[in-house]
Amino acid sequence: MAPDQHVRLTPLLRRSVEGPVATVTMVRPDVLNAFNEHLIAGLHDAFRLLASDDGVRVVVLAGEGKSFSAGADLDWMRRAANFSEEENLRDAAAAAALWRTVAECPRPVVARVHGNAFGGGAGLVAASDIAVAAESAMFGFTEVRLGLLPATVAPHAIEKIGPGRALPLFLTGERFDAQRALAIGLVHQVVPPEQLDVAVGAIVDQLLAGGPNALRACKELVRRVAFADRAKIDEYTAALIASARAGDEGREGVGAFLEKRKPGWAGGP
Repeated sequence: MAPDQHVRLTPLLRRSVEGPVATVTMVRPDVLNAFNEHLIAGLHDAFRLLASDDGVRVVVLAGEGKSFSAGADLDWMRRAANFSEEENLRDAAAAAALWRTVAECPRPVVARVHGNAFGGGAGLVAASDIAVAAESAMFGFTEVRLGLLPATVAPHAIEKIGPGRALPLFLTGERFDAQRALAIGLVHQVVPPEQLDVAVGAIVDQLLAGGPNALRACKELVRRVAFADRAKIDEYTAALIASARAGDEGREGVGAFLEKRKPGWAGGP
């Protein structure tokens, strides 16, 4: 995609690209950006496209209006109540594929969180790499209060905050504030609402200072180290850093540091 383009992918979603930064914004403010099958499909398509766009180095995920995302759309839930098990399985698989596509996007994903992030909204926060929240934001894995469970978001929430923290939140369906989200590791920074865009911009600037290939490899590194066979992990990590040191990007980064200049990807010569 050409730089500085603003594209309405569907009536429910907007993507803007300014230089190396893409912003994907949910646009259902009248229902607090609640999920239905169309928003899920649009987000999935957007992240699949971004994953193959080498001009994009960072993705910001946001919601228009009063909230990031308040969970499932009531109309969608009413319709789903009459779905067959097979239809529900297709719906659930589509949602699971979205969270996984966000989590495994080769570009760092920064969630800009304000208002409510409930159910699938909290799942998107968990699937993102870095989340910055307004002090007034509220979170919750509230599915049990509907007789359901946060099944498709669970892998990402558990990876992010650990099973010991996730299980009580899943069981109670309680809503919790941004400071608690920060304390348990669901979000990484909490700021006054008026400073949210500045804080997100600062994180983006930090990410752009890193080598694009190194950032991509870091995401894979964490997944592999966290879940790989421990007997093989040292071999993998040694090979990974050796490859990075020997590659063009690693040589440029180290050379720039030694020469006291910015590397090429950060605007250096």
